[in-house]
Amino acid sequence: MAKQSKQRQQLGRGLKSLLNNIESDISKNEEVVKQLSHTVAMIPLSTIEVNPFQPRVEFDQEALDELASSIKTYGLIQPITVRRVADNQYQLISGERRMRASKLAKLKEVPAYIRLADDQELMEMALVENIQRQNLNPIEVAVTYQRLIEEFNLTHESMSDRVGKKRSTISNSLGLLQLPPDIQKGLKESKISAGHAKALKGVDDIVLQSALYKRVIEKGLSVRALERLVSDLKAEKTPVATSKKPVLSADYQNVQQQLSNHLETKIQLKVNDKGKGQIVIPFKDTAALNRILELMNA
Repeated sequence: MAKQSKQRQQLGRGLKSLLNNIESDISKNEEVVKQLSHTVAMIPLSTIEVNPFQPRVEFDQEALDELASSIKTYGLIQPITVRRVADNQYQLISGERRMRASKLAKLKEVPAYIRLADDQELMEMALVENIQRQNLNPIEVAVTYQRLIEEFNLTHESMSDRVGKKRSTISNSLGLLQLPPDIQKGLKESKISAGHAKALKGVDDIVLQSALYKRVIEKGLSVRALERLVSDLKAEKTPVATSKKPVLSADYQNVQQQLSNHLETKIQLKVNDKGKGQIVIPFKDTAALNRILELMNA
């Protein structure tokens, strides 16, 4: 029994020692990264994986080729930012365009800032870095806002604090995701501006939204012209208030009927409360008018 107790004590000491070693390794790794976060380190491109939360998904190939040519001549001047995920393994936080161009330029390693960040911080940092550089199209920004809200349970208010944008700006951006796919695609491809998209969002009918979008593309309408067009369409759908027609008395209705019978056409008699009024005699052509005149003279 004493032997078993001694074995348990040794096992306990061994487990405690192992945990201490792990905590020590983690502490050392964090200390290394903290030190490196203030300096630029040269990191092999082969050890850097793409940021899974990168909001930008499309890159202009011509622009990448131009940047690659510049990097071949001058090197990568602006460092990328990464986080350390394991020994000799890093994950990109920001600078994917620079990293892609560096690969095209056949670089083996690139200058980088190394930071500590969990997944939420990683995603937020990538978003903020790109928004501040105005590199994202409106749909990419909106999609990333939506992901942050859903995956990390953020409110529009807390999102506003994180990215330094007004709450209304974030709400308007998220509203773009309610537009039809063809309009979202046009916005991503810069066929229309965010101003056009905002005006189209004010139209409730999806079919009409798409029709107006096509007209903007075909006619090259400005945002102001589209806003006027949307306003006119809404005005057409708004019922116009009309004054209540006075009801003819039985005597006036009898006169109206007699005139209609005599002139063989539907006569409209209008009379107000004071007895003032008019007789409306419609006709479709000159022949009809001549016939009415003959009947009046008869």
